[in-house]
This record gives sequence, C-alpha cells and structure tokens, in this order.
Amino acid sequence: MAEKEKAMKAEEKAKAEKQKKEVDPEESERAVNSEKEQDVQADAVKELEQKLAVVNDKYLRLSAEFDNYRKRTLKEKMELTKNAGEQILSGILPVVDNFERALASMEKSDDMQAIREGVKLIYNSFKEFLTQNGVTEIDCVNNTFDTDEHEAVTKIPAPSADLKGKVVDCIQKGYKLNDKVMRFAKVVVGE
Repeated sequence: MAEKEKAMKAEEKAKAEKQKKEVDPEESERAVNSEKEQDVQADAVKELEQKLAVVNDKYLRLSAEFDNYRKRTLKEKMELTKNAGEQILSGILPVVDNFERALASMEKSDDMQAIREGVKLIYNSFKEFLTQNGVTEIDCVNNTFDTDEHEAVTKIPAPSADLKGKVVDCIQKGYKLNDKVMRFAKVVVGE
C-alpha cells in the first residue's frame, strides 16, 4: 500500500508540474504586455534623461553667460566711475590755462586795469563752463528764506518790514546741479 501511495503521489506531482509548464494564454499575453510596458517605460526614461541633459546644458550655458555679463557690467561700471570726471576736468583745463597766462602777465605788466579785465574774462568763462554743465547759482538776496536751498547762518532785525522772513545778505553762494542742491547758500535772515 505504501508503494501505491507513493506512485499516486508521484503521478499527481507529475501532473501538477505538467500543468505548471502549460502556460495559460492570458498569462502569456499579460507577460508580453508587461514586457512591452517595461520597454515603453525604459524608452520614456531614456527620453526624459536626454531632455534633462539638454535642459542642464542650457542652464549651465545661461549661468555662465549671466556670470560673464555680470563681470563685464561690473568692469564697465568701475571704468565709468574711474573716468567719470574726465570730460568735466578736460573742460576746466582752458580756464587753468587762462589763469596761468594771467599770472604770467601780472609779473610783466603794471597795468592793473588790463589784469582786472583778464581776471573778469576768466571768471566769466568759468561761469559759462559751469552753466554748460548744469550748475546754476541759487538766487537768495531779497527772496523768502527756503530751507531747501538756504542755510541760515544768523538772524538779524529786518531793516524794513517787507524783509521779515527774507534773506537779507548772502555770506556764501549756493549752487545746484540739475535742480539738486550741491551746496546750500549761507545766508543772513531778517526777523
């Protein structure tokens, strides 16, 4: 009996293995579909990796380009700051030349009237230079005291009633550069 049981078990075992080997068509189709999905996913991953590489390359190039732009503009700004006054200073040189000529003629000439006129011409050319570069004088005497343009050095009793709160005297002229005060006018105010 033991032999019969053994034989039956062996037969059942063989049947089970045979059934395992026989593949169900649905399972076979699923396996094929699964392989296709894996291939599609692998292709998608490769495509995404390629796109990522392209985007990373563009990012690195733009980053390097921006860094170069930043360095270039910083260099240009430093150069501009370094040479900003060059044009203005070159405009002052003729005034300096005129002063040198006046000083040389002072030593040779005793004609004070001619020297005085020469100095006035130099003064006028310098004032013209300032005007051409946007520098204007702040009007102050007999004008109402304005804290945006004037600095009160002292207050005195007004010589007349109409000068109360107005500038009576200018101690030091004030100047504006394109409507921005460069130096406040130092004034005496009547009270």
